[in-house]
Amino acid sequence: MQNKEQKKAIVAEVAKKIQNSKALVFANFKGVSVKNVSAVRKELSENGSGWQVLKKTLLNIALKEAGIAVDVRKLDGQIGVAFSQDEVTAAKVLAQFAKANKDVPFTIEGGTLGIKELSIDEVKALAKLPSQDELRAQLVGTLAAPITSFVRVLSGNLSGLVQVLKAIEEKKTA
Repeated sequence: MQNKEQKKAIVAEVAKKIQNSKALVFANFKGVSVKNVSAVRKELSENGSGWQVLKKTLLNIALKEAGIAVDVRKLDGQIGVAFSQDEVTAAKVLAQFAKANKDVPFTIEGGTLGIKELSIDEVKALAKLPSQDELRAQLVGTLAAPITSFVRVLSGNLSGLVQVLKAIEEKKTA
């Protein structure tokens, strides 16, 4: 059993994590094995995110201290919270886990983006968005495409000129 000082320390730590996160995702993990929760935690950690399990009351206090008006006591089951340094990583990881493990009773219950509360459907939609790195790659590809096409056109004109000169040379030698 934790004493009051330990609980305050935990709440302060979680409130700091919440403030440093761009997005939070709440998930019901009641009935999920420790092995599966560890797999989720590991996957989140590899992507620069984190997973925290604590009582709903303490989580509510931490959310309030971080300036987010969400009542997690309304959510069903045992709630874990995933912290994300970007907008989509936590949602993607948890949605992929839930999809890959349909036999496991793991469900997304909601989330936040900044200080805005998100419904289950909004979190699932957020999970479908490309990550920042994927968007950057798309931008680079989009910017490079006209340049690449221009180079092809120029090389096509040069090769055409070379073929014409070659044909003139062959005609004169024949």
